[in-house]
Amino acid sequence: MNDKEKLLLSLIERNPFMSQQELSEKSGLSRSAVAGYISNLIKEGRILGRAYMLPGKKGVTCIGGANIDRKLQLHAELIPETSNPAQSSQASGGVARNISENLGRLGLQSCLVTVVGDDTEGSWLLNQTKNHVDVSSSIGLYKETTGTYSAILNQRGEMMFALADMDLYESVDIGFIEKKWGAIASSEMVILDTNFPDEVLHYIIRRCQSEEIPLTIVPVSAPKIKKLPSSLEGVTWFICNKGEAEAYLDMTIESEGDFFKAAKMITQKGAERVVITRGDQGLIYYTVYKEASAILPPEVKVVDVTGAGDALVAGIIYGYIKGSDTDGACRIGITCSSLTLQSVHTVSPSLTKGKLQQQFSQYY
Repeated sequence: MNDKEKLLLSLIERNPFMSQQELSEKSGLSRSAVAGYISNLIKEGRILGRAYMLPGKKGVTCIGGANIDRKLQLHAELIPETSNPAQSSQASGGVARNISENLGRLGLQSCLVTVVGDDTEGSWLLNQTKNHVDVSSSIGLYKETTGTYSAILNQRGEMMFALADMDLYESVDIGFIEKKWGAIASSEMVILDTNFPDEVLHYIIRRCQSEEIPLTIVPVSAPKIKKLPSSLEGVTWFICNKGEAEAYLDMTIESEGDFFKAAKMITQKGAERVVITRGDQGLIYYTVYKEASAILPPEVKVVDVTGAGDALVAGIIYGYIKGSDTDGACRIGITCSSLTLQSVHTVSPSLTKGKLQQQFSQYY
């Protein structure tokens, strides 16, 4: 948004019923120039038609991956170089997609900005997702194949190996994001995973910063965290696991003190609130407001770990938007994660606002 558009937007904020002639007189621009800038503001979603209605900030927009999750869970210990009995399943997946569905199930308005292939899997994926999420800002790309994530789990439901075919996301460019910016800019919070190319991630981070849009970053994996810029100015929440923090900071985390040291280093790069997860040891958080703590999770029977991290992020942001402090939001996140760990589904169908409240009271 250029200076002239900012000037016109400030005038419209004061009086949404101002005519183009009045805008011309007050701004010193010609009426034809005003009409052109107004047209651009409408296209960008910054104003909504006559009488130049300003969009309210509402809900969460999740930007990033949506793919097919395929899981193979072993019935016994893996024996190399032979056939091992296992049970297979397929579900909707992708970090941004999973987070958006979790938020939708909790009753928050959520929007997904992603790409899928122009294939049966892509259509199925968006159809499954739209029951809880606004997918109108997502598209199928011609002659592309929908992304897949294939995981091998041991008999306890813990991930042993995972393979990701995400080449599709390299087709995403800044132009795609610009076309969707109206939905993005009208959000209370933007959640960004790191599936898209470096330049796209950098563009979203910098634009959210310049427009003061709250932003949460979820790195997805240790290799993909290296796509992020060194500066995290403007980032409200940065939520990662131990391996991702180590890769981003080029350090080894061995002790509890190392976890807090790493989180502090990430805040020094610009992030306001940092959460680093520790598997069955819960998480630690550290903020620029000098808040710091470790939170242990409740003991639950783990059925499948897939999607637990995405549920954690959704719970944290849900709590934050609902007014919880950092500690409370993290405990809500752990509660959502614990519910997911007890389900065979990547996104637990039992997750609701009522169930969350019930389990939170039981755990904390």
